[in-house]
Amino acid sequence: MSRFVVALTGGVAAGKSAVERQFEGLGVRAYDADVAARAVVEPGSDALTEVARAFGADALDAKGRLDRAAMRQRVFADPGARTRLEGILHPRIRAWLRDAAAADTGPYCILSIPLLVENHAHYRWVDRVLVVDAPEELRIARLTQRDGIDEALARTMIAAQASREARLAIADDVIENAGDEAALAVQVQRMHHRYLALSR
Repeated sequence: MSRFVVALTGGVAAGKSAVERQFEGLGVRAYDADVAARAVVEPGSDALTEVARAFGADALDAKGRLDRAAMRQRVFADPGARTRLEGILHPRIRAWLRDAAAADTGPYCILSIPLLVENHAHYRWVDRVLVVDAPEELRIARLTQRDGIDEALARTMIAAQASREARLAIADDVIENAGDEAALAVQVQRMHHRYLALSR
């Protein structure tokens, strides 16, 4: 197993993906829960069969893949459906991430987990939690620009996640992403050296 495992998280549009890319640019492997979420529902997988059984055939698209858009609308409208879907997917996503960390050969690796706060109890085995933070108004501006949505929807998306305070409460380390790429790179470099030292 990678000698040292860092769980990376942050609210929507805080800049988690940018931080992930910068770590990868330094030669550190980042394993993303969103990638895991797609991998575990590939056609023919147990998870996809279970989703179809729980939600019916309309959970799948014409090619027999998970209809992500339809399921997103469904779970957004129905908290019970969201809980049911997460009950099927999350244990498999966690296993995928743990296997990835176990196979990693670097001095440390990153696990990028958007819903880390909500699932923190399942990730007690990681060595550090790194939170990417940005002011809410900046995140709203990024969301409206990036996704072409209005401010009301951006605020709803932010409100649907764990609070900034809850994320910071589980953080061992914080990267403030309110500036440009260069400012972000300086902070990532600093964390990289810290993690290299801690992993020895």
